[in-house]
Amino acid sequence: MALRAPSRLLLLLLRGPGGPCRGLASEEPREPLPVIRVPQPLQLRRGAGARGGSAPRAAVLRPGPLLIAARRPEFSQPARLTLGSWERAPLASRGWKHRRSRGDYFSIERTHRGTPALPAGAEEGAAEQDAGAGFAALGLQPRVLEALKQAAPGVVRPTWVQLQAVPLLLRGRHLLCAAETGSGKTLSYVLPLLQRLLSRPRLATAHPAPRALVLVPSRELAEQVRAVAGPLGRALSLQVREIGGGRGMSSVRRQLSLDPPADVLVATPGALWKALKGRLLTLEQLCFVVLDEADTLLDESFLELVEYILGKSPVAEHKAELEDPFNPRAQLVLVGATFPEGVGELLSKVTDLGSLTTITSPRLHCVMPHVSQRFLRIKGSEKVTELIEILKHCGKDNPGSSGPVLVFCNSSSTVNWLGYILDDHKVPHLRLQGQMPATMRAGIFQSFQNGTRNILLCTDIASRGLDSTRVELVINYDFPPTLQDYIHRAGRVGRVGSEVPGSVLSFVTHRWDVELVQKIELAARRRRSLPGIKTSVKEPLPPVELTC
Repeated sequence: MALRAPSRLLLLLLRGPGGPCRGLASEEPREPLPVIRVPQPLQLRRGAGARGGSAPRAAVLRPGPLLIAARRPEFSQPARLTLGSWERAPLASRGWKHRRSRGDYFSIERTHRGTPALPAGAEEGAAEQDAGAGFAALGLQPRVLEALKQAAPGVVRPTWVQLQAVPLLLRGRHLLCAAETGSGKTLSYVLPLLQRLLSRPRLATAHPAPRALVLVPSRELAEQVRAVAGPLGRALSLQVREIGGGRGMSSVRRQLSLDPPADVLVATPGALWKALKGRLLTLEQLCFVVLDEADTLLDESFLELVEYILGKSPVAEHKAELEDPFNPRAQLVLVGATFPEGVGELLSKVTDLGSLTTITSPRLHCVMPHVSQRFLRIKGSEKVTELIEILKHCGKDNPGSSGPVLVFCNSSSTVNWLGYILDDHKVPHLRLQGQMPATMRAGIFQSFQNGTRNILLCTDIASRGLDSTRVELVINYDFPPTLQDYIHRAGRVGRVGSEVPGSVLSFVTHRWDVELVQKIELAARRRRSLPGIKTSVKEPLPPVELTC
């Protein structure tokens, strides 16, 4: 049998000094061949090129904190790394539309130790120096400062939003304040509002005529704004009243007929619309109009009512009308955490957009860097079991409790159905959804705030503007239908005044949920704002040039 001739590579390996075939070695000594190691990213790129595709970017993990922590380590991303807009992101959720991905998870880690009081990237020392002088440096009168000290002794320093908004409102500007949830927007308009009423005399009218109006989308938020403005108003001898829908016109008449009459009226659009139609009050004396949670008020469900109310309000159309000493018109303020694209079209009907000053937080529409957010790919039939296991460790008397929990559902029927299941498992909780009668709905959120129960099942009615500084965990039992809803739900934790930063857990079930999760993950990896959300009426120059 013929033997095959040795290959050239085999001969080279055998001819080394001390090799087994010394007789084949040449007389001249040869140096060993150098070893060439191909880097792993290049190997991946070459392999993908041979297959006709583009190679995924290889993640090189180094010791240190993570921005993205995935179950599969190759999809984790260090906190020091930021992906550029031209780089392909290795998303941990890329394959989540396949059923085999169930059980996978990743989390956006907490990388910022501050709160919404400070803009991301701002120097802590500079912010402390600006806030060190307190509210007195913003132009507030001593009477208002004393009222603030009596009503809210724990509030000693203004937040970033208050530092920007209060001086502009005291100068009589129309203002659109777009800032992240939990940044102190309510107090930023309540203090200038009350100070302006002190210098504005009340005129005698046949019908109740409030001098300031705060329009809010829900009864719960109306009660909360009244709870903030009421003690301040009493310290300044100003009356704050609140009307909401679902309680009948007799309740509205009773609130409006109380003596002394209301100086500040906090109302929902439906209740105020009925009061105006019934001629129970007039808005002719208004000098301050606030649309709180303006993104919700300018939605299709409220748009017609809000247009009617603004048409009855003497809102100044130009800057000159704001400064007219003989016939001053009302000052318009819009605040919110997100803004729809059609906000400018509506505002142009009641005021000149050129007179509208815009304040935009550098963190607006960004994934909150100070809150840990976890996403779990799970089957729909497993969500109840997973939720019960979590909630059983959140009981009021459990020493290992993670604190108060908000569980969000997309429909009122899901809230009721989950409530029955939790009752069967002896898990104490409260429920809050829009289809509940007003008599049942009244005071539920206050009971949750007071600590009567540590678990609240709710719809998105509890995601807009409500003060939830007690909340330590938000669970999206149903993933929110839009990115705006996700921002508001996640904003229930990590607020100004919260003792703990809190965290968010989202169950990801459907294919359309995965599409939103991928947008959130990509925005977090690139430290960009979430896509598809309009920032404001017009793009302003931010007070501080910062990134998310």
